[in-house]
Amino acid sequence: MQLSELELGWLATAVPLWPLVAFAVLGSVMLVATTPRERTVVRCALGALWLSLGCSVATAAGLALSHRDALEVEVGQWFASGDYTFRVSLLIDQLSVTMMVLTSAITLLIGRFSVNYLHREPGFARFFLLLSLFSVGMQVLVVSGSIDLLFVGWELVGLTSALLIGFFHERATPVRSGLRAFTIYRLCDMGLLVGVVLLHHFAGTAEWTGALGERAWPGEAVALGVVPATVLALCLLLGAMGKSAQLPFSSWLPRAMEGPTPSSALFYGALSVHAGVFLLLRVAPLLERAPVARGALVVVGLLTAVHATLVWRVQTDVKSSLAYGVLTQVGLLFAEVGLGLYKLALVHLVAHACLRCLQLLRAPSALREAQARRAALRAAQPPTVAVAHRVLPQGLSRRFYRLALERFSLEVLHERWVMGPLLRLGQWIDKAERRWVGALSGWRPRQEQPPEQQPKMTPAKQSSGGQSTGVL
Repeated sequence: MQLSELELGWLATAVPLWPLVAFAVLGSVMLVATTPRERTVVRCALGALWLSLGCSVATAAGLALSHRDALEVEVGQWFASGDYTFRVSLLIDQLSVTMMVLTSAITLLIGRFSVNYLHREPGFARFFLLLSLFSVGMQVLVVSGSIDLLFVGWELVGLTSALLIGFFHERATPVRSGLRAFTIYRLCDMGLLVGVVLLHHFAGTAEWTGALGERAWPGEAVALGVVPATVLALCLLLGAMGKSAQLPFSSWLPRAMEGPTPSSALFYGALSVHAGVFLLLRVAPLLERAPVARGALVVVGLLTAVHATLVWRVQTDVKSSLAYGVLTQVGLLFAEVGLGLYKLALVHLVAHACLRCLQLLRAPSALREAQARRAALRAAQPPTVAVAHRVLPQGLSRRFYRLALERFSLEVLHERWVMGPLLRLGQWIDKAERRWVGALSGWRPRQEQPPEQQPKMTPAKQSSGGQSTGVL
């Protein structure tokens, strides 16, 4: 039985809608009442994810049975301002349907795994609340019919990613790691935001079908000139590099493993880390008109793959090793997109997401199994791996070993050349604003006030270091 366009549109709209309902219900209960019981949270969150998976599978089956290459669904209008109108539209084609089913299936798998993994954890309800919000953001990102709506889903994914990295907020290290990831997200998302503006300017529309053509994905080259297409593609490449942790923005991904294992598998093994690759696959017709951007994609991807391979060889914990293994394959995905192998990159993405998700979920068990095997076979020699560094000179090999141990000092470079200058610029702007406001209001800082106008300390405060001693 074939489904009509209206029925397919309703099914596609319901895919992100069900997790949104779960997020709204859980958030309202946690806001106005006490934290619900684990059983209630699980029924609400997993029930919505099951319904989302059913709708995504039905949408994929309906699109295949109707022999349609693509379907554009007009949901409505969010708001309008002057000549600009924010249209909420969905684009259902081979790329979005594949990612829709993959997102629904893996999110549901992670949710079911987390029921036992996070049992009796104080943040149990908070985790499933953020899981529902992530599902909304990721589904909006992959089915968006315009770059404006994609940016909404992109930001939701980044927000939930940072919050889940700092899930164990009673410790300082996860919080700092979450802030580091969020800072790099903010820095690279400037490229995507500029790309949104430029697409409006160059193409006159934000809709994918209007800007990239109505041909079946991956489609043909767009009608834009080489220079506008190159500038636009490079801006989108910057946003994709930050989300997918490509060089030189790779340092945050190993730190992101401070979050719970289920969120690490979902975000940095399966879905979130591949969002940049999806964005590049979506704008494949644009890349066909931007050879410079495609060359940059190949260079960035191969450099990231080589860097991650070298660093992976010297890691001492399993999650960091898997993190750099993810970087290696995502770098190869960037190179495949740059070479124009779009369908191969999509197949590679799906296979890699499933594999890394399984590996990260099984990481603790696999580590215990490896330790037990080594204890049982104490006399056996570990397997030897033929690697390229065996043919390098000893001095060069040692230098690469030291650089790999230090992870090529990417964090130090970020703090010295990016974070430090931005922090000093923010402090300077803050001081300038305070002085400007003070000059307008007639207020001066305490250190600039005359001595007779400064508050004096009482003897009791002086004897206690500036704090009142109190009298019983």
